[in-house]
Amino acid sequence: MGENRKLTITVKTFFGLEQVLVEELAELGFSKTTVLNRAVQLEGTWRDVYFLNLHLRCAVSVLVMVKSFRINREGDLYKEALKIDWPSFFSLDKTFAVKGAVFSDLFRHTGYPYLVIKDAIADTFRKKFDDRPNVNVKSPQVMFDVYIKHKEVTISLNTSGAPLFKRGYREGVGDAPLNEAVAAGLIRMSGWDKKSTFVDPFCGSGTLLIEAALMAAGLPAQLERQHYAFKNFANFDADLWESLLNDIPKRVTELPCEIIGSDMSAEMVTKARRNLRRLPIGRFVKTSVDAFSEVKKPSESGVMISNPPYGERMGEEVEEMYEEIGDWMKSEMTGFNCWIISSNMEAFKRLGLRPDKKVRLYNGDLECSFRKFSVYEGSKKAKYQS
Repeated sequence: MGENRKLTITVKTFFGLEQVLVEELAELGFSKTTVLNRAVQLEGTWRDVYFLNLHLRCAVSVLVMVKSFRINREGDLYKEALKIDWPSFFSLDKTFAVKGAVFSDLFRHTGYPYLVIKDAIADTFRKKFDDRPNVNVKSPQVMFDVYIKHKEVTISLNTSGAPLFKRGYREGVGDAPLNEAVAAGLIRMSGWDKKSTFVDPFCGSGTLLIEAALMAAGLPAQLERQHYAFKNFANFDADLWESLLNDIPKRVTELPCEIIGSDMSAEMVTKARRNLRRLPIGRFVKTSVDAFSEVKKPSESGVMISNPPYGERMGEEVEEMYEEIGDWMKSEMTGFNCWIISSNMEAFKRLGLRPDKKVRLYNGDLECSFRKFSVYEGSKKAKYQS
């Protein structure tokens, strides 16, 4: 497990964010990538693994391939798994788990391969140490990812542990918070230049504001995160990790742009301010308790990204609100590129603006559409169907 040995690294993401992740990786210096389903693959070293965990904004986890092989029958999986030197990855005192995805007719139950590999790991340790590490399914210190498609098996180490969207800065959230990695993906998709004004009139607990501010300041998304699975590996290089942390700017004296958020709920704005205070960029982000209709255009141009209530259950009430949002955008957001994410397709139609772009993605389990509306002076009179 040498630092400079070439590894096959798979970075997992959410549906619809694959291309965004490719662009992000290219910006970080990783231009040779292969797009997979909800993932991007590349080659790198252990230093790269640490670096990607720290800096990637649109990723869910960083996997390192342990072994890839082909099986012809169910029994082959245990035989192949026994050939892996499991104690080279972690020690007896660490807990572990085996998770993943199985798409194969060779197994009657999709969960069975995980038990087989768990047994192979336990038997390998028992043979070498006359003891075995404990399994902890809920919060393992070391997690192996198994992907089986037909007869092809890939076993990887999950180097992240808890998903990377768990940044460590969010204390309080609302009822339907925007996932941090999705929020970062939306900002990248919008083409925001990190210099022009950024507005969110439904800021909730501040996720879009925080992700935008971290980007503008050039700070890594995981600035406040302490826990990574790779710290539990046998080869963890604390000095290498410390050197990457030392490269992060220590002081932020200003942002190169205005980042402004508001919400009609005083409780949500309080949560947003509390979350912002945990970060060195917090004091540069402006927040206020205002309904969207009270927000005035802060500059001649910029980007607005927002996640208004979807409220399918609220029916006509939400659709009326979207009509008001459309009227407000035509009145106050001229010159801005306005982006809205919602799962309510009927409500979108009430905006009265034709979208320039539509992107299909998910926020949690909800299928959503992320739509761009360019608002010009003439938009005030226009009535379009979205």
